[in-house]
Amino acid sequence: MADPVGARRPTEDEGRRLQQIVRRQTGSSIRLRRAIVIMASARGNTVAAIAQLVQGDQDAIRELIHRFNEIGLACLDPQ
Repeated sequence: MADPVGARRPTEDEGRRLQQIVRRQTGSSIRLRRAIVIMASARGNTVAAIAQLVQGDQDAIRELIHRFNEIGLACLDPQ
């Protein structure tokens, strides 16, 4: 079983930007989904709960959370 992982607390600016992305729901659906994952993790939800919420793969969610912790909101952009 993988170790628990969680997003670091977003800065004030990051938090505002995440909320804007989620509220507007415009632009890339990938960015929207990733923003939801980061917000859910920062609020203390488990990877399993987030995976169920977004119907995603737990490993991919863990990877996204690790990337957010390392590079911030740049992790939202599709590669």
